[in-house]
Amino acid sequence: MDILMILELLIVLGALWVGSRYGSLALGAISGIGLALLVFGFGLKPGNPPTDVIYIIIAAVTCAGIMQASGGMDWLIQIAERMLRKHPDRITFLAPLCTFFLTVLVGTGHVVYTLMPIICDIALKKGIRPERPCGVASIASQVGITCSPIAAAVVAFVTISNANGFDITIPRVLMISIPACICGLMAAAAASYHRGLDLDKDPQFQAKLKDPEQYKYIYGSTATTLDKEIPASAKRAVYIFLAALLVIVIFAAFPDLLPEYKTLKAVKGAGDMTLASGVTITADQLAKAGVVAEGFTEHHMVDLKMNLVIQIVMITAAALMIIFCKASPKKAVAGPVWQSGMVAVVAIYGIAWLADTYFSNYLGEMQNMLADVVKQYPWSIALVFFLVSVLINSQGAVVVAMLPLAYSLGIAGPVLLGVLPSVYGYFFIPNYPSDIATVNFDRSGTTIIGKYLLNHSFMMPGLICVTTSTIVAYLLSMLFN
Repeated sequence: MDILMILELLIVLGALWVGSRYGSLALGAISGIGLALLVFGFGLKPGNPPTDVIYIIIAAVTCAGIMQASGGMDWLIQIAERMLRKHPDRITFLAPLCTFFLTVLVGTGHVVYTLMPIICDIALKKGIRPERPCGVASIASQVGITCSPIAAAVVAFVTISNANGFDITIPRVLMISIPACICGLMAAAAASYHRGLDLDKDPQFQAKLKDPEQYKYIYGSTATTLDKEIPASAKRAVYIFLAALLVIVIFAAFPDLLPEYKTLKAVKGAGDMTLASGVTITADQLAKAGVVAEGFTEHHMVDLKMNLVIQIVMITAAALMIIFCKASPKKAVAGPVWQSGMVAVVAIYGIAWLADTYFSNYLGEMQNMLADVVKQYPWSIALVFFLVSVLINSQGAVVVAMLPLAYSLGIAGPVLLGVLPSVYGYFFIPNYPSDIATVNFDRSGTTIIGKYLLNHSFMMPGLICVTTSTIVAYLLSMLFN
C-alpha cells in the first residue's frame, strides 16, 4: 500500500466519520465530498452508484409509508402491546421478539418508536428494571433488517451475490438469518434478564421516588395504544401489505412462476452498422434497440429479475392501499417510515458510490494484501463488516459497499451468507436514533449512555446478539450450503 493509496483511504474514512457526526442526510452528502476529492482531486475513475438497491428501497419504503398513513402500523403495534401486557413477567424476552418481527415485516427499524414507551411502561408497572427489555428491544429493532424480505441489506446481498456467481434467493437468506438472529436475541435477553439492580434495590431509583414530581413523572401516566380505535381500512392495508410480502417470497422461492420475455443478443463477430451520416452503431446497441440485423440471433427467454419484481409488487400494493384503504399520500410522506427510508436512500447512494470508487480502483492491491488472510480465515471478513458498520449507520450501505470487495477476494458465497449478521455494528457508538429514543423513553433513567460513551445500555446485548447470530448463521450456512 503506497502513500497515495493510504491518503485516499483516509479521505474515505474521514468522509464517513464526519458524516456520522452530523447523521441523517449528512452521511450521504458528505460522502459526496469524499467522492469529489477522489475523482477530481486524485483522478480516480468513478465507481457505480447502487441504483438497483436504491430503487427497491424507494418502492418498499413507499409501500410501508402508505400502510403507516392508513393506520395499519397502529394495528400491528396494538397486537404487539396486547401480547406484552398479557405476559408482563416475560417482557425481557417478548419485547425484543416484537420489535424484531415488526422490523422484519416493514423493512425498517424506525417503526418501533411507538412500541418502546409501552415496553418501558409495562416493565415499570411490573417492577422490572426497564433497561433489561429496552436495551435488547432496541438492538432487536435493527437486527431484524438482515431478516426482512424487503430490507435493502437482504435485497442487496441477493442481487450482488447472484451477479458474482452465488445463486441465492431471498427465502434462502431468511432461512439462515432469521433463526440465527433469534438465537442471538434470546442469548442477549438471557444475559439481560438479571442485569443491574432490581428497582426496589436500586438506591438511585429509590432516591428519585422520594421526589413527588419525579414519582409522578415515572408512574403518573400510562403509555398505550389499546384505547385507539382501528378502522377497517387500516386492517385492509395490513392485509394488502402482507399479501405483497407473500407474493415476493413466493416468486423468490419459485422463480419458474416469473414471466419470461425475449431478448436479442449479438452473435460473436457480428459487424457494426454505419449510417449514411457517418455515425457508427455497434452490434450491442442494435440488439438493445431490438433491431434484428445480419449477424444477430434471438437470445434465450429471460426471467423477470427479482429486483424488478419487488419494485412492481411494492408499488402496486401502495396504490391499492391509496385506492381502497383511505391512505393519504401526503400523510405518508410526512411519516417517520417514509422519511427515514429516504434518508437511507441518500446515505446508501453517497456511501456506496464513494466506497465503490475507492475499492474498484485498488482492487488488485486489495486482493494482494488480504488474499492470504481471507484464504486461511475466510470468516475474518465478518470483523471487516462489523468495523465498517460502526462508522456507517446503515446495514444496506455496508452490504452494497463491502460485499463486492469480499467476492473479489475470493470468499465463497456461503461464508458471506454466514457472516451477514455482522453488518450490524452501529450500536457500538450510541448515536443511532433508535438507541437515543430508547434512552429518552425510559422514564426510570435506567437505560443510559454512560459517562465514558461506550459504557452504555446497548453494548452488552449488542455484542452478545451479533456474535451469537453470526456464529449460528455461519454454522447453518455451512450445513445447508
